[in-house]
Amino acid sequence: VQLQASGGGLVQAGGSLRVSCAASGRTSDIGVMGWFRQTPGKERQFVAAITWTSGRIYYADSVKGRFTISRDNAKNTMYLQMNSLKPEDMAVYYCAADRRTFGVSFMPRDYDYWGRGTLVTVSS
Repeated sequence: VQLQASGGGLVQAGGSLRVSCAASGRTSDIGVMGWFRQTPGKERQFVAAITWTSGRIYYADSVKGRFTISRDNAKNTMYLQMNSLKPEDMAVYYCAADRRTFGVSFMPRDYDYWGRGTLVTVSS
């Protein structure tokens, strides 16, 4: 499975941005897809995840009510709509895919495939 993230950019605090993640290859292997983010010197942090078949959704507390994860199975694409962005949301956002078919992990080490990341910059 190959993942390609896109859509990052510069936005003012309070603004919105949508990032996308297109999957290709053996997409039938995907059980869960997720978004993580990372800032310099810090560990990669869970943001949101969605189960590929049933569409069950999970969010980190820090983004609940502001971010929305979704997927389009026909396009093999996952999205993260980010609203009310804060300076602390600024990070490189990575999409990831996990082959598990039960449960959802919030740990980066449990994900099998990763995209290259897209930078989201939030100006205050």
